[in-house]
Amino acid sequence: MFYCCSKLLKTRDDIEADRLQKDIKDSLIKMIMKRENNVSTGELDRYGSDLLGLLMKAYHHEDQTQRISIDDMIDECKTFYVAGHETTASLLSWTVFLLATNADWQDKAREEVLKLFGKQNPSPDSLSRLKTMSMIINESLRLYSPAVAVLRETKSQVKLGSVIVPANMDISISVLALHHDPQIWGEDVHLFKPERFAEGVAKATNNNMAAFCPFGLGPRICVGLNFSMIETKVALSMILQRYRFTLSPTYVHSPVQVISIRPQDGLPVVLHSL
Repeated sequence: MFYCCSKLLKTRDDIEADRLQKDIKDSLIKMIMKRENNVSTGELDRYGSDLLGLLMKAYHHEDQTQRISIDDMIDECKTFYVAGHETTASLLSWTVFLLATNADWQDKAREEVLKLFGKQNPSPDSLSRLKTMSMIINESLRLYSPAVAVLRETKSQVKLGSVIVPANMDISISVLALHHDPQIWGEDVHLFKPERFAEGVAKATNNNMAAFCPFGLGPRICVGLNFSMIETKVALSMILQRYRFTLSPTYVHSPVQVISIRPQDGLPVVLHSL
């Protein structure tokens, strides 16, 4: 009897979670309706090429079997914003940690940024030229990948190597295990060595590119990959242009999984103006 009643009672956290869910949904519906109104009044001639625009095109698809629902649109937007914010914040935090504890690589990254941008804000066209920073970010993703596992469901029976997996089975691929396998990365697998990626992912993984999958792989690879990398490079460039940073003496190294991998007690750093 107590069990049944407890299911009907909501805690303060449950009520707050419901309120936040409703607020997020209402905000997204307002954004969608505004875009709809702009198109219907002729203020815009199309829905746009951004994520919301592409989702709205799918919502209005001529083939009814190809259409997505309004709830699909809302869920996709929530995933892109919430998951994208969470994972990018995690990536940026661990990259700052690794650069704070490896001053030589911090200096190399700053030198590259100042050479390309000076004190100006990073330009989109030049971000791809940040070779040293790309190596650093890849090594950060390898050591502290925000997503510790990739989940997949089999739609039909499939053979993986010598194992036959039935249909409708959940498969968990451990990104953490792949990224810390000494047979793939070498005996120095636990060390921060961005030079692993100097010649690309293939050379870094002994030609086993599937072993590096911080954003997943294949047709289901994370849609936010490029967005996350650009966001991280811009933020890190602007930090390096202005500050030298070191790890605070109060920092305690304790990675923990809360959706993504994050420092359990935060990441206190000391900023030194340049």
